[in-house]
Amino acid sequence: MQLIDKLTILADAAKYDASCASSGAPKRSSKGKDGIGSTNGMGICHSYTPDGRCVALLKILLTNFCLYDCQYCINRRSSDVPRARFTPEEVVTLTLDFYKRNCISGLFLSSGIIRSADYTMEQLIRVAKLLRQEHQFRGYIHLKTIPDAAPELIAEAGLYADRLSVNIELPTETSLVRLAPEKNVDSIHQAMHSIHQGEREAQEERRAPRFAPAGQSTQMIVGADATDDSTILHNAQSLYQDYRLRRVYYSAFSPIPQSPKTVPFEAPPLLREHRLYQADFLMRGYGFSATELLAGPGNLALDIDPKLAWALANREQFPVDLNRADESLIARVPGIGVLSARRLGALRRERRIRYEDLTRLRCVLEKAKPFIVTQDYRPPRAEHESQVLRQQLRDTPAQMALW
Repeated sequence: MQLIDKLTILADAAKYDASCASSGAPKRSSKGKDGIGSTNGMGICHSYTPDGRCVALLKILLTNFCLYDCQYCINRRSSDVPRARFTPEEVVTLTLDFYKRNCISGLFLSSGIIRSADYTMEQLIRVAKLLRQEHQFRGYIHLKTIPDAAPELIAEAGLYADRLSVNIELPTETSLVRLAPEKNVDSIHQAMHSIHQGEREAQEERRAPRFAPAGQSTQMIVGADATDDSTILHNAQSLYQDYRLRRVYYSAFSPIPQSPKTVPFEAPPLLREHRLYQADFLMRGYGFSATELLAGPGNLALDIDPKLAWALANREQFPVDLNRADESLIARVPGIGVLSARRLGALRRERRIRYEDLTRLRCVLEKAKPFIVTQDYRPPRAEHESQVLRQQLRDTPAQMALW
């Protein structure tokens, strides 16, 4: 098989992994070439470095052959798809060629499981080691970690990769047992623990070699089983707390050709994935807990964003006086972000906050004004009713259709 043919197959096969923060992708579909998660420019996607820079990555699988038969995966053992396999040297050649042409700044490399978890992990490491040591490649490298691989292999991978990721795939152990019986929750958590331990040792010991400086991430598939958003968010919260993950990525299940009866034949609303990302951002950046965002079992509302939903459910905390309230509470006001809250805090040390200051800070006034008090503004009493506000502030069908 020619290298270009392998690239065609293995770049397309990598499009289902969202954990490299692919951005700007068109709508996804497993049937056809141009859905959300589809790769552009023969496997080129975008990710973010530790300092916030957006970089283009060559996103490919080492191989889409796989010993596992995960029911939600198009590359499962029983799937009838074209198969291909790169050698580590071929991946190195492709990466350097794309890099020299200024098409990419790095590599995202995953793989199906071949021979064994250890053998597959060794092959992934060989790619990164060749790039770093033989070719002095200093671009961004993201390696997918094979959960059942030996801890010493995971430790070695962290010496060459900027980021490591272990996909937890399904939110509950019950679903993993049912849909991916070859995978084990304990081994996934053990791999995450090994990476976290490597990060801690590198931070605590000055002379220790760097270890995955961009941290680790994971991916959860949404809609392949009956798990609700509350369970997903609580699971994500635990992962952030236990392993200090940089990101949990959410991937709406995409129906696959000739799919087994154990998985749905229709995809969940893509807007559900979007709301989970919004809720996840609130947990990471605003200090919200999963329980605050969803007090009981169920899914996030689709017609309003999670921050607005929380504000409407906690009307006793509003309206917030921007001249007196803590910055942390100001940041929880719909339409006002963390940076704007800090700027308001700095400004009020000089003078009283006025309504026009929110305009200059580019806050979303349509959402913010029912929830705030300034020197010259107080919302009318009629706007205190949550049901009225929900009707006024809910996303329009046109806005919802964008996701």
